[in-house]
Amino acid sequence: MAKIIILGSAYPLRAGGLSTFNERLAVEFQEMGHEVIIYTFSLQYPSLFFPGKTQYAIRPAPKDLTIKVCVNSINPFNWFKVAAKIRRENADLMVVRYWLPFMAPCLGTIAGRVRKNRKTRVVTIADNIIPHEKRPGDKLLTSYYIKRSDGFVTLSRSVLKDLEDIDKDNKPRIFSPHPLYDNFGDKMSREDSLKLLKLSPDYRYLLFFGFIRDYKGLDVLLKAMAEPEIDDLPIRLIVAGEFYSSDQPYLKIIREKGLGGKVVLHTHFIPNELVAAYFCASDLVVQPYKDATQSGVTQVAYHFGIPMVVSNVGALPEMVPNMVAGLVVRPTPAHVAGAIYKFFSRNLAEELGKGVEKQKLRFSWKHLVEAIFQVAGKK
Repeated sequence: MAKIIILGSAYPLRAGGLSTFNERLAVEFQEMGHEVIIYTFSLQYPSLFFPGKTQYAIRPAPKDLTIKVCVNSINPFNWFKVAAKIRRENADLMVVRYWLPFMAPCLGTIAGRVRKNRKTRVVTIADNIIPHEKRPGDKLLTSYYIKRSDGFVTLSRSVLKDLEDIDKDNKPRIFSPHPLYDNFGDKMSREDSLKLLKLSPDYRYLLFFGFIRDYKGLDVLLKAMAEPEIDDLPIRLIVAGEFYSSDQPYLKIIREKGLGGKVVLHTHFIPNELVAAYFCASDLVVQPYKDATQSGVTQVAYHFGIPMVVSNVGALPEMVPNMVAGLVVRPTPAHVAGAIYKFFSRNLAEELGKGVEKQKLRFSWKHLVEAIFQVAGKK
C-alpha cells in the first residue's frame, strides 16, 4: 500500500472537470488499497480573474475522502507552508494536476520543495502544456513547472508532443487517455430526462455541454443550426454550461439567424446531479472545438452511451473514431451541419451507439493509475 497525495482542485470548489476528475482518481486509488489525501485550494483564482459566477460548491462534501483545503495560488508564503506540510506527510507519491501556466509558480514551488524529502515522487497529470488561450510567458512558466516534476502522464498524444518540445531533460512520460466520467449516476430514460429539464418530447436534441469558451466553437454550432440543410429537421440545440467569455457574440448570432425557437439556453453552472439528465435527453453531443487537447465532455458522453460529432482537432479524432462512435468533421458551420444531417437522415443513432459502447472500454481509471505508477517507477 502506498501513501499518495493529490495536489489539485477538489471540494469545496465546485465540481467542474478538474475537481470531478481528482476526486474520482482518489476513489480509484483508495479502492486499490492506497491511502490518499487531497490537498486543494483555499483560493484557486483571484475573483478578478475568475470568469464564472462562483468558484465554490453548493454540493455536499464527497464521502470517504480526506481533503485538506489550504493552498493559495497567489501567496508565495503559503506555497512554502503547504510544501512543508506535504513534505512531512512522507508520501510515496504526489500526483499534481497541471492545466494552466498561471498555476506554475504555485504548483511548481510546492512540488520542488516536496521532492526534497528524497522519498516522494512527483508525477504530473498534464491536461495541457500549451494552453488553448495563449498568453505571453506561458512557455517560461510551464518550463519552471516541468523542472520540478519527476514525470508526466498526458491525457492526449498532442499534449505528449507539446511536452517533448519543451522538456529538454527527457523525463519519464506516457500517454494515457482521459478515463470515463462514470460518477454522474446511471443512465436515465429519455422521458424522465425531458420531464426533469422541462423539454418537449416532440423534438430530438443536440447537446453542447460545459463551460463556454471561445475556442470551443459554440459560434460554429449556432451558425450550423441556421444552415438550410438541417433547417427542416425536428431538432433543437441545448446549450448547457456557464459562459466563461462574453455571451454577446453568441446571443447576436441567435438574434441575427432567427434561432430563438431552435436553441435552449441553460447557460448556468450545471450541478453533478443534473448531468445525467442533459446527456440522456440528447441524441447527439456536438463538440465543434476550434482547438483541443482532450475533452472531459467526450468521456461523459461515452459513459451515457451518446454518439458525438467532434471536430478534427487535437485528440478528439483519437477519442471518437469517425463512423464508429461518432462523426469527425472540420469546425465550420457547413461541415457541422452536414454531420448533423447525416446522423439524422441515415438514422445512425443505433449504429454509432453500439460503437460508443465498444469504444468506452478503452477508457478505464485502472489504466490511468497503472500509467501513473509506471512513470513514478513504482510498478
